[in-house]
Amino acid sequence: MSTKKIYLVRHGQTDYNLKGVVQGSGIDAPINEMGQQQAEAFYDAHKHIKFDRIYYTGLQRTKQSIAQFLENGTPYESVVEFNEISWGKYEGVPMSKEEHSYYQSMLQKWSDGNLDYSIEGGESPNQVYERLKKGLDYVMEQDGETILICMHGRAMRVMLSLMLEYDLRFMDVFEHHNLGCYELTHLENGRFRMDRYNNVKHLKLKGLI
Repeated sequence: MSTKKIYLVRHGQTDYNLKGVVQGSGIDAPINEMGQQQAEAFYDAHKHIKFDRIYYTGLQRTKQSIAQFLENGTPYESVVEFNEISWGKYEGVPMSKEEHSYYQSMLQKWSDGNLDYSIEGGESPNQVYERLKKGLDYVMEQDGETILICMHGRAMRVMLSLMLEYDLRFMDVFEHHNLGCYELTHLENGRFRMDRYNNVKHLKLKGLI
């Protein structure tokens, strides 16, 4: 594998994010007006970077969030293995007090090491890890040294755990924000180094956070 610089960014805000409704991989919602402003801020702060390849998931909110980068001829591709975790029967359901309690108990199970546990009809962290690995292996096999990947919050936490060889029990240490960006370098020894953690400076400068 060649050395690569990877920019890993979360998609812009959707109405589901705004209302606190779970999306997951089963809800293909577009970004809203705030999401468009976040995308513009991210573009303004990073348009000077010459990306060699750009990847997004199979859900429209990721492609919309980096759309301006796709207009200059840079090769781009949808990698469905990077899709958000499936939240099963909870996708599209408003987060009531009861459902929030269930969600918190699920996170506790994960942090306790039960990484095969999933919501009914959904995916476990271990399942997401395996499909993300397939997607990451594919990206690392392609040409290009400077890469932009736009994906989703929970999937990003799993992805960063995968890239940095971090115990999945502690994946919540990787915070995320809509259009917040992590920067990583793939080293010659095959490992990844984190260069920047959840960068949101571009959002703060525009008063979006």
